[in-house]
Amino acid sequence: MIGIVLVAINLRMPITSVSPLLDYIRESIPISNTLAGFLTTLPLLAFALISPFVSKISQKIGVEKLVFYTLLFILLGSLVRPIGHLGFLLAGTLCIGVGIAFGNVIIPSLIKKEFPFQLGMMTGIYSISMNLFAAIASGLSVPITKKLGGNWQMTLFIWATFSFIALFVWLPQLKTKRNQVSHDTTKKEGTTGNVWRSKMAWQIAAMMGIQSAVFYISVAFLPVMIQEHGYSSTEGGFMLSLMQFGIMPITFIIPIVAFKMKNQRVLVLFSTILMVLGVLGLLVPIQNLAVLATSVVLLGIGSGTAFSLCMMFFNMRTETASDAAEVSGMAQAIGYLLAACGPILFGILHDFLGSFTFPLILLLIVLFLFFMCGMGAARNKTLFEKIKKSRLGSFYFASNSCKRN
Repeated sequence: MIGIVLVAINLRMPITSVSPLLDYIRESIPISNTLAGFLTTLPLLAFALISPFVSKISQKIGVEKLVFYTLLFILLGSLVRPIGHLGFLLAGTLCIGVGIAFGNVIIPSLIKKEFPFQLGMMTGIYSISMNLFAAIASGLSVPITKKLGGNWQMTLFIWATFSFIALFVWLPQLKTKRNQVSHDTTKKEGTTGNVWRSKMAWQIAAMMGIQSAVFYISVAFLPVMIQEHGYSSTEGGFMLSLMQFGIMPITFIIPIVAFKMKNQRVLVLFSTILMVLGVLGLLVPIQNLAVLATSVVLLGIGSGTAFSLCMMFFNMRTETASDAAEVSGMAQAIGYLLAACGPILFGILHDFLGSFTFPLILLLIVLFLFFMCGMGAARNKTLFEKIKKSRLGSFYFASNSCKRN
């Protein structure tokens, strides 16, 4: 459990620690808003390209070794990224994206395998750990950089120590026989059906994509949007931190609540309404910090609920850890491919129009699609329920035939 928490800490923090520092990065490495959006999009492209293969890789090398490589890639990227050249910045960001892609897919499967009767609690612990340190990093990156005289590179090196600690603590997991037996069991356990042919899997993937787009657009541009309302970069960073703190409690509570519900359609509606209210608050040109803060918190709570539902659906809509890994990989591949378009599109439209008004209106339309897909994914069914019933029916028919014969 401690290992899962330490891995979770490193699955968002390397991304959220960068966006508040974009002004400092621009001073030493001139980049446009489009390229700034690409810094957030690059990990998403890595998520989309690598996620479908994570399940197969874990079956070959073992879950524990894959988690080790997750942390190794994140640490390597975190050390390369702050060197101070655009090439290193992009290469380090890509390396971090590869590591996080492994962790995003395999941790939900690991939770289902090791904690099958505590899915809600463990998913909540995993989610809140991830979001807590994402909030801390986004809120403290600018103050730390100011204390260091504008040295943003050293700030990123400080955050890199967390991945080193996680890597060191995870090492004993590579030697335990219990984990090897657990891996062998998972390897023999086949998948029930083809997730790429499941309508519900595609609905979960669409949910994943839209909620990811909302989150990563916020990570990339919320500080900039706050500055366009007349506030400083420090206040923009704290607003992003505030959104993260809005996400935290809900990501702990929602998995526990969702696990006890017959279906989760009420939670889908709740999430959609809050995200819509949050976007509307950013869209309305009101020069009031309290209104902006409220909008950011609502956006955080809605986004956190959406994320928690996606994490729970990976496990609640499947029957085995292998199926959970397959649908997690598929949903995150399609989802993050869709999400990758968000920050780039926002950056391009902002550079072209000089405002975030039209991009935010587009986001409201996309949230309607999230609601429609979420209502389908929230049904009290599993991805391969029809296949299972068909197999049971065939078994029953064959058994009766044998008895008659």
